[in-house]
Formats: sequence, structure tokens, C-alpha cells
Amino acid sequence: MPSAVTNGNIEFDPLSEEFFDDPYPVYRELRDHSPVYFNERYGFYALSRYEDVLRGHRDAAVLSSAHGVRLWDLLNPDFVNRSSIIGMDEPEHTRQRKLVSRVFTPRAVAELEPMIREIIGGYLDELTDRGSFDIVADFSAPFPIQVISGMLGVPHSDREQLRHWFDLVVHREPGEHTPSPEGVAAYLSLHEYFHELAQYKRRHPAEDMMTRLVEVTVDRDDAEGGSTRLTDQEISSFGVLLGGAGSETVTKAIGNGAVLFHRNPAEWQKVIDDPYVIPQAVEEVIRYWAPAQYVGRYTTREAEYAGEVIPAGVPVLLLTGSACRDERVFPNADQFDVTRQHPVSVQFGHGIHACLGAALARLESRIAFEEIARRWPNHTVDEAGCKRVTAANVSGYSHVPVNVTG
Repeated sequence: MPSAVTNGNIEFDPLSEEFFDDPYPVYRELRDHSPVYFNERYGFYALSRYEDVLRGHRDAAVLSSAHGVRLWDLLNPDFVNRSSIIGMDEPEHTRQRKLVSRVFTPRAVAELEPMIREIIGGYLDELTDRGSFDIVADFSAPFPIQVISGMLGVPHSDREQLRHWFDLVVHREPGEHTPSPEGVAAYLSLHEYFHELAQYKRRHPAEDMMTRLVEVTVDRDDAEGGSTRLTDQEISSFGVLLGGAGSETVTKAIGNGAVLFHRNPAEWQKVIDDPYVIPQAVEEVIRYWAPAQYVGRYTTREAEYAGEVIPAGVPVLLLTGSACRDERVFPNADQFDVTRQHPVSVQFGHGIHACLGAALARLESRIAFEEIARRWPNHTVDEAGCKRVTAANVSGYSHVPVNVTG
């Protein structure tokens, strides 16, 4: 069997400005000419085709999450995940997921719709009399952390501080894969905050998800028997994961969607004419410009993908953004089509590491586009004022100015 090698004509650098601006031409080259790509500079492999990315998610025993899911962790030979569920392998992953899933159920998320609509409506009400505003800075950046904080029972007075810390954690300077000293400090502050909140909820239970995380138990599957519950450290890690991943995904999906609808007015008209198409439109937005462009894994043993061998003990990036544009699976993949029928989703992971917050992100995004379409069906985007973010594996905008016309 041949070994995977670098294609000399392709340079894929997930830390470059070109990557954050528009990675899709490179993705096409990878899919067509180097579906199992090796980056000599950083020492990682990358899978770019949909079927390989989907299988990579399903091969949890071969592609481990325990060495991190972000590039800077995977490139650190001493890093081993010890807290977050997103970076755990079996059997510890199953234990935590069972506990968290008891609380973070589809029904529990669906019951949040009135609260989410109220929060979204409150932010949009403040923009009603303005002829122009920034749909990201004024709306999609601040509201998701309010939703997540409300779910978890975070006091109103603390929520903006949490958002500031999350922004510092995900920010990257161009060409850097490690967080800044301020980002590291913010990450520690977030863990400390949610750890203290978990302890507080043990003493003062309330009607919120943090209290339910504190109280939930499941039966043990091992010889010891009895039941198990989440520790304060595990709860704090989940709070940080939910706050960071949830807020970033929704923020970027709404900003990305605003630009895509501006460039594709016929698709926006479909949303205006039939609001029932909005859930499909949300799926198409996160397919076309995936907010999370990749997720990292680490090989536990030699593995073969697309007829090529990846050795044991190396980082592998599952390129979500590329998989979602794979013309082998998506007809006219580079066309933005809100009525598209989608195969198995990889936008929020898959298999044992499928994102627990996916239903929440979809719900928030749906409500946001419903309210925008109802209030401002004729708004336009000032693309000259749009600014992209440089934030780990996240792709999207920090600023999307819009003008309201009629």
C-alpha cells in the first residue's frame, strides 16, 4: 500500500490568512489530488473528502481525541486531555456523555425556545429605529452567550465578562496556532468561574441546567456497581465547552448567512416567501461556510484512507469545511441552495463525538433568521465593511454592516 505524501503543488496551511479568507480552492485541490495530505511543516495529515471525514468520525478507536482536537494541542507531544468530554476516548467518554445527555436532551433544548426568542427579540428591538447596524457586533456576537448563560443559571452581571473571556480564548494572531497569554489566562478564569458556579449550585439549587448537571446520576456499568455523577471539574469543563463552541458557531453562522443571502438574493427571497424553509436554509449556511473548518484527531495505529496509509502516532485533521463542499456527495457543491437535501451531517461532528449543542445552535440560528426576515426583509450588506476573524479553526466574520431599506 502506498504511503500518504505531500503533493508538491498544494500548500495547505490552516494558520495562514489565505486559509481564513477563502480555503475552498485549496480544499478542491486536496480532494482531487491529495485526499490524504501530509503537511511537512507542521507534521499533520488531513482528510478532505466527505466519505473519509465521515468515516474518520466513526473510527473513534483509530482516530483518538485524547491528544486534543485543536492543532496547537496535537502538535504538543506532551498534551493529554484530562477534563473536556470533547477530547475523551472510551470508556470515560461514554460515562460523561450519559450524564450530560440526561440533562441536555432535545426536549430540554426545545423548551428553551420562548427564552431564546425573547433574548433575540430584545437585541433586535434595540436596532429597530436604526438605518444601519452591524449584524455580528450588535447582534450575533452578544446574544448567544446570553442564551447559554441563561440556560446554565449564570447571573446577568457576569455574562459580558464571560463573553470577553471566550473572545480571548479563541482569538489567534495571524500565523499563530497557540493562544495568547491573555487567552490562556481567560481559559483558566472560565474554568475557575464555572467550577465555583457548580459548587454554588450544589448549595443553592435552582431551576437551571447547571443545577441539573450537579444533580444528575447514572448507574455504573463496571464491577463496582452503584451510580456515578459529574464532578465539579467535569461540570466546569462542560460549561467552558458549551459556552465557547455554542456561542462561536451561532455567531459565525448568522454573520456568514447574512453575507451569503446578500450575494444570493433569490435564496433570501425563498426565505421571505416561505419561512418554513429556514431550518433547511440554516443547514445550507453551515454547509456552505462551515463555522468550524476542521477538528483534530491522533492515530492510535496505522490507518488506511483513500488507498493511502497514515502511520500511527500522528495528528490528523478532519476537514469539515472541505467535506461539506465535496462534489462527490453534494451536486453543484459550490452553489448556495437553501432547498438542498443533505446527507448525514458532519458540520457538528458525528458518531460518539457528535456535538451535544448542535440542536441548540440550530434552534438559535433558526429563530435569528426568522426574526431578521420578519423585521428587515429588504436589508443589504455593505461588503466593503465586512471583516473576517482569525480564531483557531473558526471561520466567519467579526463585522458585517447592514443597511435597512424600507
